[in-house]
Amino acid sequence: MLRTLLLIASLAFTPHLAGAQTPAKQLFGAKATPSSHAPAPHGTYNKGCIAGAEQLPETGPSWQAMRLSRNRNYGHPDAIRFIKRLSIAAQRAGWNGLYIGDISQPRGGPMLTGHASHQMGLDIDIWMKPALDLSLSQTERENVSSISVRTPDQRNVNGNWTEAHHRILRAAARDPDVARIFVTAPVKLRMCADETGDRAYLRKIRPWWGHHYHFHVRMNCPDGARGCRAQDPIPAGDGCEDAVWWVTDALKPAKPDPNAPKPKPKRELTLTDLPQQCAAVLR
Repeated sequence: MLRTLLLIASLAFTPHLAGAQTPAKQLFGAKATPSSHAPAPHGTYNKGCIAGAEQLPETGPSWQAMRLSRNRNYGHPDAIRFIKRLSIAAQRAGWNGLYIGDISQPRGGPMLTGHASHQMGLDIDIWMKPALDLSLSQTERENVSSISVRTPDQRNVNGNWTEAHHRILRAAARDPDVARIFVTAPVKLRMCADETGDRAYLRKIRPWWGHHYHFHVRMNCPDGARGCRAQDPIPAGDGCEDAVWWVTDALKPAKPDPNAPKPKPKRELTLTDLPQQCAAVLR
């Protein structure tokens, strides 16, 4: 009897121990469907998960989800509703709609490849390529690429940038559910130079590395989502003067420091690094 009890205890403990040591990206990347909970984000944008995620339909009247093989077209219902709203704004701006890149995995969490964020179903990548054809096949969606709107020297927008891009980004930033939008710095500066009306929304347009093939929309924590931790507030002002740094000093090569210690390898997140609710989301 004692041996039987010990065996049962060891079998119950072993999966928990293995799960604690396994990189969280493997655990979440293995889930092909959402959890059967009410929708709720848990944690932070780069250390969290989402219960009860909603799948963005692969094709809608004003959008197409791209790179379907990644299975990352899941998000909080607020994010899905926002995509539908913004895709209509894109039509008004002259496109047929939007090409939607990664949102989140079915249960959020760390991804096997790519993003450090996109873990709570509240981050959305939207292609800079105008969605003029909404009848792309699954094969085309795997192979068609977006377009860059930045010059090779990273200081200006290129000829792919249009007034329609400006209008779509402005509509996104004015949406009350949006916390901030990450773009390549030349886009921020061009929008600052071109805007002649109300400039308040420019505060949400934030320069960040990359983001010249797509822009990254980050949604606010939904009302009543007690397990969701918001990012620090955006600094006051429109941010236009501060954005100049990104195309000047930020591009200067850093002087090597021979005495600098070697960076430590980044540790993989495990389930124990995430909010406790994420274990239930996985189950």
